[in-house]
Amino acid sequence: MAKGLAGMHAVSYMTICQWIVDDWAQVSASTAGIKFAEYPSDDNSDNSGISGHIVAAIDINTTANEVYRHNFPETPLWNRTIEGISLDEFNKLHFDMILMSPPCQPFTRLRHLPRFILLENVKGFEKSSARQYFVEMLRKCGYTYQEVMLSPTSIGIPNSRLRYFLMAKISGGTRLSKIKEHDMSMVPAETESSEAPSLSCPQQPVSSMIRQGKKDGVCVLYKLETANDALKKINQNNDSSVKQIQDFLEPQENLEMEQYLVPSKILMRYALILDIVQPNCRRSICFTKGYGRYVEGTGSVLQSCLETEIETVFKNLDRFSQEEKLQQLQRLKLRYFTPREVANIMGFPESFSFPEEISIKQRYKILGNSLNVLVVSTLLRQLIFNC
Repeated sequence: MAKGLAGMHAVSYMTICQWIVDDWAQVSASTAGIKFAEYPSDDNSDNSGISGHIVAAIDINTTANEVYRHNFPETPLWNRTIEGISLDEFNKLHFDMILMSPPCQPFTRLRHLPRFILLENVKGFEKSSARQYFVEMLRKCGYTYQEVMLSPTSIGIPNSRLRYFLMAKISGGTRLSKIKEHDMSMVPAETESSEAPSLSCPQQPVSSMIRQGKKDGVCVLYKLETANDALKKINQNNDSSVKQIQDFLEPQENLEMEQYLVPSKILMRYALILDIVQPNCRRSICFTKGYGRYVEGTGSVLQSCLETEIETVFKNLDRFSQEEKLQQLQRLKLRYFTPREVANIMGFPESFSFPEEISIKQRYKILGNSLNVLVVSTLLRQLIFNC
């Protein structure tokens, strides 16, 4: 179990709570308590119908706190671990909802139990001893709960970020009221391939896979992958229920393109494992805190020059000299998504911004430690109105 919150979600739940209570379409880091004034009916798809405010936000990541304070200067922000906060301090908040990542023990000893709990963690938490301990405490305290595995692709966002969520609601009546059996709902989301791609792994030629995947100008853009991975990406790009990447991009004229281009040394060393997408694609891989620093599995890169076909670049690439190979790859003008674009994909509203002194590297790290705003908004709607 994690010690404190230690930046586990640098800009996730604190900011998420703040935006959700103002507008359902706008949510983002560690632990936050919400006080509700009333529970109106859910009759407006564009607004939560909830009148509430954040009574406290808690995180020990100084950069995350700086970003949070920049966006919400009026909200109480505690730069502390939750283990270091006394029960009296928690009880004085009188909150109705807690959004958090583990650890969770302090909340089981509160005199005033929150009516709602939303907990998030990475895939695998559902099999952990920490999760088992937590659900036992929920039963003991009189909560009903539901667990789900959910990714933004399930709600039309072109980004894979599979996460575990637990929604808990205090049972009506006493603390000891009988608990319903929990329901682990595996919400449809992308699964990991059992085949690990490698340079020596026999695979179907990339060019033929790409041709098979074309539909309305959309194609799968992997070079080194298993056949199953390639087919999965074809299906993702053909799913019209998911938005296109171009819906989340900044205007190109506003970009300082050079600072976001993938460096030559990265192109030369990792070109075959870069996850390349185009603006009309309907998929991207999870953006992590290592985006922009590491390559494999940290996030997709964008092909900026669409006049160049990726097939022509990667065809027989290994037969070129090093200089010629670099020239070929540079024709694609591959670039990183900007922090603003990553924030857009993760559902942060236009009003969200970073302090000027926060570097690009820090912005990627904070966003990579966050979670999707719209996913959490959807779950809170489910928790409050439907559970």
